[in-house]
Amino acid sequence: MEQTLTVVCKLQPSVEQVAMIEATLKAFADGCNFANEAVKPTVTNKARIQAEIYEQLRGRFELSANLAVRACARVGAARKAAKQHKKPVREFKPTSVDYDARIFAFREKDCTVSLTLIGGREHIPLMLANYQIGKLKGRKPTAAVLAKRRDGSYYINIQVSDEAPDPIKVDNVIGVDFGRTDIAVTSEGEKFSGKQITQVRDRFSRVRASLQSKGTKGAKRVLKRLSGREQKFQRWVNHNISRRIIERAKEQNAAVAIEDLTGIRNRTNKQPRTKTERRRSNSWAFYQLRWMLEYKGIQAGIPVVKVNPAYTSQTCHQCLHIGLRSGKRFKCGHCGWHGDADLNGSLMVRILGGVVSHPESSVLCCPIQAA
Repeated sequence: MEQTLTVVCKLQPSVEQVAMIEATLKAFADGCNFANEAVKPTVTNKARIQAEIYEQLRGRFELSANLAVRACARVGAARKAAKQHKKPVREFKPTSVDYDARIFAFREKDCTVSLTLIGGREHIPLMLANYQIGKLKGRKPTAAVLAKRRDGSYYINIQVSDEAPDPIKVDNVIGVDFGRTDIAVTSEGEKFSGKQITQVRDRFSRVRASLQSKGTKGAKRVLKRLSGREQKFQRWVNHNISRRIIERAKEQNAAVAIEDLTGIRNRTNKQPRTKTERRRSNSWAFYQLRWMLEYKGIQAGIPVVKVNPAYTSQTCHQCLHIGLRSGKRFKCGHCGWHGDADLNGSLMVRILGGVVSHPESSVLCCPIQAA
C-alpha cells in the first residue's frame, strides 16, 4: 500500500523571485476563475475543461503549458468537491499553485527547488529542519503546491510517497472517545485534557477582540503577527496525542477504534447555546486529530476503524443498556455501573471497534453453529 505524505518547507526567495511568485499566484488564480466562468458548470472532467479553455489560458494569462493544465485540473477537482457538498465553487484566490514533475524539481545537493514561474524557471533556496531533511533525503518528488500564507511568507508543500507496511494482525482494540473537556479518553483509562487548549483559545479570542476593536495600524500588525499561532499550538497537541495512542496500540498489537463525528458541528450548532460555547465547539479540531491517527496508523501498520457514535455516550459498556449521563458522570440503572462518562464512551467505542476488526470474538455478535 502506498502512502503519500506532505513535507512543508519554507522558501527563501529573493526580492526579484518574490515578484515572480506573486505574478504566478495571481495569473494561476485568474486563470482558474476564468476557466470556471467560461466552461459550463456541469463539466467536471479536467480533460474536457482543458480542451475548451487551454489556448486561452496560455495566451491571456501567460501561463506555461503545464501551469495551464494544472489550472484546468484544479477547476475540475473544485467542481467535483462542490457538487458532492451541493455548494457552488468558491472564487479562487491567489494563495497557491499546483506543480507536477515537469515544472517542479527538488535538488538535495543545495536544498533548493526549481519552479516554473511567470518570467522563467527559478531555483529558490529552502529553509529545512532535520525533519524535512530526513523525509526528503534520497527522494525525487514529482508533485508539490506553492503556497502563500497570511503573514506573507511562502512555502512549498512537497508530496512524497512511501510504501506503508501491511497492517498487523491485531488481537485487541483500543477505543478512543473524543471530547472538549478531555480531548481524548482511551479505553485503557488514559486521558488527554483539553483544559490547556481551551485556555489558549480563549486567550487568543480575547486578544483578537481587543485588537480588532482598536482598528489601528499597530493593532493590525499585531493581529498579523499572531495569525496562525493558535492553529500551530492545536496541531502540536494533536500530534502528541495521536502519536501516543498509536504507540500504545503498537505495543499491544491492537487496532484503534474512533468515533466518526462527521457533521457534528451542524448538529450541535442547532442547539441553543452561548456565543462562547459556539466558538469553542467550532474551533474543536477533532477532524485533524482523526486524520493524524489515521495516517500515523498507516505508517505503523495499525488498523484505525471508525464507528457510528450514536448512543456510545449513553450506553453502558457492562450490560449494553441505556444509562444516565450527566456531564462527566455516567450511571447505569440496570447493572449499577457508574464512573467517568468519557471512559464509558471509549469502552463502548472499543466494543463497536471489535465488531469491525474481528467480529467473531465480539460481545455484540452471536456464534452461528452448523446444524
